[in-house]
Amino acid sequence: MRFVRCFLSIFFFAVFVFTTGCASTRTRLMVDSMGPLMDKMNAAVNKHTDVQLVKDAMPAALIQMDGMIEASPDNVKLLVRTAEGYNGYSFVFVEGKDNERAKKLYLRSFGYSLRALKQKKKFADAFDGKFDAFKASLDVFDTEDVPALFWAASAWLSWAGLNVDDPEIFLALPKIKAMLKRSIELDESYKYGIAHTVLGSLYATRPVMHGGKPELAKAEFDRAFELSQGKMLVFKLMYARYYTYQIQDRELFVKTLNEIIDAPEDLFPEMGFINASAKLKAKKLLQDVDNIF
Repeated sequence: MRFVRCFLSIFFFAVFVFTTGCASTRTRLMVDSMGPLMDKMNAAVNKHTDVQLVKDAMPAALIQMDGMIEASPDNVKLLVRTAEGYNGYSFVFVEGKDNERAKKLYLRSFGYSLRALKQKKKFADAFDGKFDAFKASLDVFDTEDVPALFWAASAWLSWAGLNVDDPEIFLALPKIKAMLKRSIELDESYKYGIAHTVLGSLYATRPVMHGGKPELAKAEFDRAFELSQGKMLVFKLMYARYYTYQIQDRELFVKTLNEIIDAPEDLFPEMGFINASAKLKAKKLLQDVDNIF
């Protein structure tokens, strides 16, 4: 509770400064200096296992981060941190309950991370063009760009997953896959192998009879489990949700969800929030097993 109160107080202070006539340059410099503190606050929130507490706190925090971006619109770290926040909030609390709202939140996440990536001119010029030029432009990115690459790809894919009837997704999917692969090339260990999990989910979205690639999906999930030492329960959740459904293995689906639910509460303290969230989602999926299979 103390960490969340501190987190919100900082952002309310920022808004107060923005609305009291402070010079724009001074305001931007203040925001730009808050990077290390934001990292500490993010780490503190990640350790919380009270999912409801985080749910109550996040909307205000995200709005304050929007305000900070208004003050420093080209701050890459802030753009990416905010993109991560909107993506996580939509995935944990909104998707599946209000998908229209989830679409908008994913688009906001995508927009922020894309703004960070488009600071590289070659990528910005190629983004709306043909795939070959787009793929070639990814070479401009280095290890430090992995967070922006990953969250852009993740948010874009999440949006696409909620817009399956939109023809635009057929143009987006190859680009999303290329971004995930480039992220993995640069730093596959980012967030304990999360890009492998998302790429595995992408490979698993189509049934085998319609061109799905379960062998590729399985390989990506296995690598994510290896990098995370099996401690990231959300990886297992995505494995159950996409891979076991793709291969129509109800028994594996149930077994995997039960492993998540039965995992120790202190399995990975640094990621306590996302693991607690994965447990809640696993329980919901398990209750719906007869409708899923």
